[in-house]
Parts: sequence; structure tokens; C-alpha cells
Amino acid sequence: MLHDIPEQWPVTGTRTPFTGNVTGVRTDEVTMPDGGTVRRDYQTHPGSVAVVALDDEGRVLVLRQYRHPVRHLLWEVPAGLLDVPGEHPVRAAQRELFEEAHVEASDWRVLADIYSTPGGSDEAIRIFLARGVTEATGERYEASEEEARFEHARVPLEELVRGVLQGELHNACLAVGVLALNAVLAGDGVESLRPADAPWPARPFDAS
Repeated sequence: MLHDIPEQWPVTGTRTPFTGNVTGVRTDEVTMPDGGTVRRDYQTHPGSVAVVALDDEGRVLVLRQYRHPVRHLLWEVPAGLLDVPGEHPVRAAQRELFEEAHVEASDWRVLADIYSTPGGSDEAIRIFLARGVTEATGERYEASEEEARFEHARVPLEELVRGVLQGELHNACLAVGVLALNAVLAGDGVESLRPADAPWPARPFDAS
């Protein structure tokens, strides 16, 4: 089986020309295997989690929001940043599902781990599968700014798969998540997926 291999070429110098509220830009001077040196600019990112929430009727919870860099209203799965220090990835995913959709789930598994744009960012994303979906108890999270304008829907998995393959749906987490879930359901089944606390070398965490 093919697998990605961790490797780090020597960095002889680094600087951070920009630091934002969450992400930044870093410039590294990297020594190539042939001895030459190149400069690599990339976005630094804390990492993210995303949730493919599947209900008992085979529908996936999606939401639509405006994404300014691409000038689109995109259908997406619930997702968010790993921006709470020390927060377990599963807890972050549960928090995002509650805040963005006022939903909770009883069964959590790892669906896929990806690097969103490895040529230009160090962002790592863990996509979870959540089942046993129910309306959350307690007071609804008070959304603001873009989140206050979310449009929610529950869409059959096969419809989302068609949307991705026909070029109608473009969000990376949605695309990877629904295609991975479709493959799992057609193949070895959900029980073959990794547990929710499976190691994540890209963003190590305390599993206790």
C-alpha cells in the first residue's frame, strides 16, 4: 500500500513577514538534495477539523456560506479551526457541529486526514464521520457575522457525490468527506474506519 513519508529538508533561515489573528506567512530558505537553496513562502495554520454528519435516513448535514477569496457561496460540511489550545480534535469537531448546526452525534470515527494545499500551506485537516445525529440539547449557540447567515440542509449522500463529480460542489472537506464515505459504505463498511482518537501525526494530541 502506498503511504506518505515524513521528511524534512534542512532550513538555513526563516522569517515571518506576516502574522494574522489565526494564520500567518512564513518564508524558509530550504537546502535541496542537490545542495542548492530555494525560498519557500507558505501559510502557517493551526489545523482544522470537519464533520460529515450522517443521519439515519442517509442524509448528510451541509451548510452554505460566503467565501470571499473565491467569491462564492459554497455548500460545506461543518468545520472549524483547532484554535483552542489543548483541545482534543474530537472535542473541536463536536463543538463545531453544535455551534454551526445545533446538532450532536453519538458515534464518531475518523474518515480521512488531508493536507488542504500542501504546496502553499501547512494546514492539516481531520475529517470525522458522525452518526447517531440528533438535535442538541441546551441553548443554541448565538452565531454572528457570516455564521449568522448560514443556510442549512440535509442532503442524500448520493446527491452530494453527484454534485462533486459534476463540478457543482467545490469545498474540499465536503468533496473528500462524501467521496470517502461513499467508498466506505460500498466497501468494507463503517466498522473498518479508524476510531475517533486515532493518532494524528500532523497535529499530535493527548489521547487521554
